[in-house]
Amino acid sequence: MNNTYDIGIIGGGLAGLCLSIQAAKKGYHVILIEKETYPFHKVCGEYISLESWDFLESIGVPLSQMQLPIINTLKVSSPNGNYLMQSLPQGGFGISRYKLDNLLKNIAIENSVTLIENSKAEDIIFEEDKFTISTSKQLFTCKVCCGSFGKRSNVDIKWKRKFILEKNNRLNNYIGVKYHIKSNAPINEIVLHNFKDGYCGMSKIEDDLYCLCYLTTAKNLKQNNNSIELMEQNILQQNPFLAAIFTTAQKVYEKPLTISQISFSQKKQIENHVLLIGDAAGMITPLCGNGMSMAMHGSKIAFTKIDLFLSNKISRTQMEMDYITDWQKQFKKRLQVGRLIQSMFGKKWATNILISILKNNNWLTKRLISLTHGKPF
Repeated sequence: MNNTYDIGIIGGGLAGLCLSIQAAKKGYHVILIEKETYPFHKVCGEYISLESWDFLESIGVPLSQMQLPIINTLKVSSPNGNYLMQSLPQGGFGISRYKLDNLLKNIAIENSVTLIENSKAEDIIFEEDKFTISTSKQLFTCKVCCGSFGKRSNVDIKWKRKFILEKNNRLNNYIGVKYHIKSNAPINEIVLHNFKDGYCGMSKIEDDLYCLCYLTTAKNLKQNNNSIELMEQNILQQNPFLAAIFTTAQKVYEKPLTISQISFSQKKQIENHVLLIGDAAGMITPLCGNGMSMAMHGSKIAFTKIDLFLSNKISRTQMEMDYITDWQKQFKKRLQVGRLIQSMFGKKWATNILISILKNNNWLTKRLISLTHGKPF
């Protein structure tokens, strides 16, 4: 195996896969290192805004042929059961990460991306204008390295990134829980049901399945003897909508997927000359429902700069500066709005009041939605 590449990508989520495909289609030698083996499930809301549709089709995903559910209505409820309904001007579609990531993996391989599965990057070292990526089995070198290693990885910890070192606060100590369920809910709705210190989203994906995914504080879990089932009974089901869902829905897999130590704190887009994309560069709160589109758009921004650098049209320094500038221009406000919305939800009394205000203020609701979504790219 050739161990020298133009581009090395750590992490095969949406951002990493999309970047690898764009680069390979342009003729670059790309290696993608993923710690899991495809296909696999991920904790994720599995709703994608339609701003990503044209991009995904352009890199080879046949969305128009897949008969996916189109989502055009938002329903948000407060812990006491008060709720608002709002049309989504742009809308979105539902698809599981199990299906989408595997489709992208196959497209990457078809375009000659070297995929290393079941392999975890242990370190990334930059010296003499090249990167050395070390895994438990091999060493790889590349001219450009990109980190698409998700919300929290061993590389983040090794680098002692700022968000890793922060003490627990309202933005950095969350857990995520996901189920696939069968339900009779409307196929065109995405719902966000709030409860004490958290919220739960549900939307239709492919086949006859729905994604049910919620975010809450580690404190909530701890107060319920670290039992997810107890927490769902004692806290989530205080919202009457969630009580109905959890008592009637049929769970497809026995145990939920979980992830811990989720942080919405600010992150850098460059660390040690590595271009960071997707959640590694910054996370929007799931309540805004647009993280997957941001990951894919971020990959397109990154590749534009990488292509210029590898074509000897700009320097490495210019590539890094331009990437940070364009990334922040596209996403900084979205993340700020997301953190603001996050701070307004969670407290029972505040959420109940806020839903009542938004319910009677259609313009404000539409404005908040528009601030967390972008244009087609």
